Amino acid sequence: MSPSITPSHEVIILGTGNATVTSCYNTCFILRNPQGHMLLVDAGGGNGILRQLQDAAVRWEDIHDLYVTHAHTDHILGVVWLLRMALQYRQPTPFRVYSHRKVLDILTYLCQQLLPAKQSSGLGSAVEFHEVVDGSTFIVDDMHFDCFDIHSTKERQFGFSATLSSGIRLVCLGDEPYSEENEHYVRGADWLMSEAFCLYADRDRFQPYKKHHSTVIDAARLAESLQVPHLILYHTEDKTLDTRRERYTAEATSVYHGHVIVPDDLERIPLDGAQSSQ
Repeated sequence: MSPSITPSHEVIILGTGNATVTSCYNTCFILRNPQGHMLLVDAGGGNGILRQLQDAAVRWEDIHDLYVTHAHTDHILGVVWLLRMALQYRQPTPFRVYSHRKVLDILTYLCQQLLPAKQSSGLGSAVEFHEVVDGSTFIVDDMHFDCFDIHSTKERQFGFSATLSSGIRLVCLGDEPYSEENEHYVRGADWLMSEAFCLYADRDRFQPYKKHHSTVIDAARLAESLQVPHLILYHTEDKTLDTRRERYTAEATSVYHGHVIVPDDLERIPLDGAQSSQ
């Protein structure tokens, strides 16, 4: 008899790319618990989110909670397509969107302007908007979320620290560099999800610092200094996909002694520390 396998909380990576990628999807992911409850984080820049969910074998109807980090096009425009589905095919459970006021106001405006009135009238019932501010909390089944302002210098943006029923803590920093004001959210977490626009070795080619983004080595040094044992790198360029995993891992591990994951689109990462899978 084969040994039983205990289901794990997992991250389902739907997209790994930055705003201008064409060879992969924009950065977004699902945090899923063993019972099947999910939080979708961002939705990319268009209706490609529906294809990514299909390819990940996730039904949009099974997602009831969405966290939107900020209002940049590569994070928010895919949300409109999910709201269209939720408003057109109304489900018994409302579709809940968590974000800060600007994002919620933009989504309200887009739905009212782009969707038929019969659909947009479902805002507030079929779709619920929940405003988050610095320090807000919410719960999705057994997953507890603490929201924090990342103190962006470009566009107001929120990350979160998720505490799971297993005791594991995962932190999402959004897609801009870490601010020391959020150290108490990040230090000692089990998992850190950090943007890594490109290799430090490729900084002259991709100009990450001019765009207020981090490199691989920046993210790795952060995880090392804040004693985070597992690091997931995302929101990258797409010009080096063939070598991305190998080269990003090598640069990260030159300064970081923990476990590095450089995922591809549609990869699943079990949060018990097991090997990720596609």
